[in-house]
Amino acid sequence: MESIKVLLVEDYKMVRLGLSLVFENCNDIDLIAEAENGKQAVELASKYNPDVVLMDIGLPEMDGIQATSLIKKSNPNIKILIFTSRESDNDVFDSLSAGADGYIMKGAQEEQLIAAIKAVAEGTAWLDPAIARLVLSNVSKNSADKSGQNVSTLNKNAKNIYGLTDREIEVLALIVEGLNNSQIAKKLVITLSTTKAHVHSILQKLYVTNRTQATIQAVKEGLV
Repeated sequence: MESIKVLLVEDYKMVRLGLSLVFENCNDIDLIAEAENGKQAVELASKYNPDVVLMDIGLPEMDGIQATSLIKKSNPNIKILIFTSRESDNDVFDSLSAGADGYIMKGAQEEQLIAAIKAVAEGTAWLDPAIARLVLSNVSKNSADKSGQNVSTLNKNAKNIYGLTDREIEVLALIVEGLNNSQIAKKLVITLSTTKAHVHSILQKLYVTNRTQATIQAVKEGLV
């Protein structure tokens, strides 16, 4: 298995140094470049085409959210994992809206960070537990039916609006659980190619670009 090529974007030199030491001890992660601001991140992402960009938010010249958006527009295949101490509502949702594939806090253990990098590299959504609680908390505030309809009716209507099939709902539920394509295929006893086709269709129908956004949309709309 080839190493995961990582571009590290962080303005504090000591943090970059600490992370570079972590990656040196990880055989399947290759730190190919470092950026200290958002503008540099966009340039290096274009130059080196990393598998994963480990992106801070509070950056000089251009913040991580804007850099994420620009990188994703240039190359949607590059995975971006937000790595920050910020956990405000705006930062989280703006990052995910910009196309981030995952969000992990700087206080996470080294093992969690490595796991998050590997997960987004494989196309699996990753949300730090603290961020997941924040997302679900905000979603729950909007889950009550404004027109007085019950939740089951809303869920059915939402599914009809997006045109999701019963099988796609099953696949979506497993995406929300954090399963990758291989795990979903095994769970539903279907081929990997069929799983990929379902995931592609789900992303198109939900008008999202990655599994993290699909997860947020699924919970927000009560699809699963």
